Amino acid sequence: MNIDIQIERWPIERLIPRVNNPRTHSREQVANLAASIQEFGWTNPILVGADDDIIAGHARVLAARKLKMKEVPVIVLKDLSPAQRRALVIADNQLAIAGAGWDEEMLRIELAILHEEDYNLDLVGFDDIELQRLLEAQDARRAWSTKTPSRTCSWSRSHEPATCSFSEATG
Repeated sequence: MNIDIQIERWPIERLIPRVNNPRTHSREQVANLAASIQEFGWTNPILVGADDDIIAGHARVLAARKLKMKEVPVIVLKDLSPAQRRALVIADNQLAIAGAGWDEEMLRIELAILHEEDYNLDLVGFDDIELQRLLEAQDARRAWSTKTPSRTCSWSRSHEPATCSFSEATG
């Protein structure tokens, strides 16, 4: 396992998209990624092989082109075999979603806080219908908060599950 990585800046024109990339990207997704890059900066470098081929980050490259960027950050994975590169093209996308889910209560709380702060929720990646559903559910929970116990959770850095306690609501 190699953890000694270097992030380099490459001209976007140097990158070679993978012809047989099985992942597809909608215009809307690319636009959302471009907005994310503008808001948060570049948070995830493009992964490239020894032959300048894109292994992971095709959508980010499309977003960078949309933003008319000339250079992008890359990590060169020169020691991967062709089979490893082919597998990583798939794994990089699939492992991010396989078995993952949301703690909807925590998600609703975080979205509600962002909403109260007038933060642009278009930048978090949910469509309008899903955002409305989550925020309406949070509003309904708030309406009942004076009648129901509240939940307080704490997390440790040891990757243990959250510890939660419940207390009677006041009011």
